[in-house]
Amino acid sequence: MDNFQLDPNLGPQLGLWNKGFAGVYRANLLLEKLEAPAIEGLTDENRARFKAESKFLRAFFYFDLVRFFGNVPLMTRPLGGAEIYTQRQSTPAEVFAQIEKDLREAIAADELPSFVPADQAGRVTKNAARALYGRVLLFENDQARMAEAATNLEEVINSGLYQLEANYGDIFLPDNKFGEESVFEIAHSGLQRGGYESFANGTEGNYNVQFFGIRDYVGPTYAAGWSFCPVTEDLVNFMKNDPRFPYTVIDGKALIQGGAKYTKGYQNTDYFIKKYTPLPQFKATSGDPALNWGYNIKEIRFADVLLMAAESLARSGNEPQAKIYLNRVRKRVGLADRTSTGQALLDDIAAERRMELATEGHRFWDLIRTGKAVSALGSQGFVAGKSEWLPIPQQEIDITEGGMKQNPNY
Repeated sequence: MDNFQLDPNLGPQLGLWNKGFAGVYRANLLLEKLEAPAIEGLTDENRARFKAESKFLRAFFYFDLVRFFGNVPLMTRPLGGAEIYTQRQSTPAEVFAQIEKDLREAIAADELPSFVPADQAGRVTKNAARALYGRVLLFENDQARMAEAATNLEEVINSGLYQLEANYGDIFLPDNKFGEESVFEIAHSGLQRGGYESFANGTEGNYNVQFFGIRDYVGPTYAAGWSFCPVTEDLVNFMKNDPRFPYTVIDGKALIQGGAKYTKGYQNTDYFIKKYTPLPQFKATSGDPALNWGYNIKEIRFADVLLMAAESLARSGNEPQAKIYLNRVRKRVGLADRTSTGQALLDDIAAERRMELATEGHRFWDLIRTGKAVSALGSQGFVAGKSEWLPIPQQEIDITEGGMKQNPNY
């Protein structure tokens, strides 16, 4: 995938397609059920809240799908059996319009709270919907709507419900779930004793953690993993002098010098993702440990909201406030204020995003939406007009007898 050598039959696209549309189906099914005139035990308040949560989740899954695939079927209700085979793709503009509609309706629902108590941690909030709406508008990259993005993001900032963690290294610790920086977090548990017999449908654990860990590692501090997703030397060189580096990247060579051992995996660089690397004290004690890491995914955190607001404000003419948010993120790790203006300010915000959010899954999308992907990734095989999207899974084209059309240049 990272060498842009996929084809319609080879690559992760079928799994990503199935995951996204499973989420869309479940949201649609719940929304349909909630239209029933009377449901025993369901209050009007909870009905409205469930609807808002479901619309957020449908938007969340469709945002992934449209970014991954571009042209996807747009379904806002559960389909009958025969309908599945006659689906046709909608344009990205049509899908984005539905995403925006769902998020606006979720935000407008009085019953959707802005914040939830600890015993409801992980449920959707109004602020999560506002933050996702801002992220969607930034990705659509319509300069005329940057002020709208900023308004939604500043609602989250000005709510007073979130703060930057005092110590950057604490953000990703598994025992810091739903911390004060968490706007939307996907919960995982290591207590469900999942095994490979349930792997096809997933477990409650976050087995991405196992993928990120160091293969056959023997030494202090870490647990062994499988050495997928090695950190590139390009990222290391970019941020090695940044105070966030030691909390973001594990230097394998330094570990070896300290007496540790490991097997070098595919595409090894001797640098590994630290934010989600497995730690032995959090290993599950029952079930298969590889499948039961209880690390939550920090899907939207406050630092990201501040930097998205900084960008949208800078692009809509309010550079002083943009710099306040940018420098708030920098102050947390002891860095000096930025004082740039114009394009230099936007460049500073982009660089800050790359360092603050490194290995969290934002960089590729930032390059795509800002038109920088060719310059940054062309040497790795990125081709304009093709590599922005994954290929449509060939299976989907086959079962619709060609009704689904392949993305360009695949």
